Amino acid sequence: MIPAAQARHYLEHLGLDQAAAVLESRLEAAAQKQTPYAEFLADLLGVEAAARRERYLTTRTRLAHLPFHRTLEQFDFAFQPSVDERQVRELATLAFVAEAANVLLLGPPGVGKTHLAVALGLTAIDQGHGVYFVRARELLDDLVRAQAEHRLDRRMRVYLAPKVLVVDEFGVWPCDRLAATALFALVSARYERGSIVLTSNKGFAEWGEVLGDSVVAAAILDRLLHHSHVLNIRGESYRLREKRQAGLFGSPRLEGQPPPSQT
Repeated sequence: MIPAAQARHYLEHLGLDQAAAVLESRLEAAAQKQTPYAEFLADLLGVEAAARRERYLTTRTRLAHLPFHRTLEQFDFAFQPSVDERQVRELATLAFVAEAANVLLLGPPGVGKTHLAVALGLTAIDQGHGVYFVRARELLDDLVRAQAEHRLDRRMRVYLAPKVLVVDEFGVWPCDRLAATALFALVSARYERGSIVLTSNKGFAEWGEVLGDSVVAAAILDRLLHHSHVLNIRGESYRLREKRQAGLFGSPRLEGQPPPSQT
């Protein structure tokens, strides 16, 4: 067996498939450039490491159940001036994950709350943290069902395992007492152990109404807010802007401005 073929065989045997696939092209390039052995080896292993990282990120992203792939670079801060870009960039350092702190994104529908939550989730995955995305209604339905079937502890582990749990659209649907209690149990179990990134269209004063129990709401907020970063987004919906740009309806009329004349 010639040396190149033998080397490729060893690489494949060791599971270094990407390095084996590029071996011949890298050998040819190294021969032409008279690359030192150590530099050639570092280049070959770098190819394998990059491929493995890409597979890792792909797998972690799939397991996170993110609804879409959007980054902070894709967020239009100019369109939402109420968002403190410096604060968001600071959150992207993931210091809040190391501190097991929470991020609460509040605001009306369509202002980019879920975009920011997903972007922080992707950043956490990129830095090697486990992430799981779930909509609030699905989360609470799952926990209530698990409790009724006497398997709550097992299902709870699914939501306790990731370093970052993204809970989207809290407040869109009202909760019954069982759901409120399940949410309290989850928040309590993650308290000072893992981060929650939560989006909501309800202000904190309305959580008692959403949960149907002001005492449980206060207990949940006490734990969520103890170590937290709150972003209150006020602005126009991105989706409405896109419809307006498409000409589906006109620009919003300023307060005090007379309506357009009818012809």
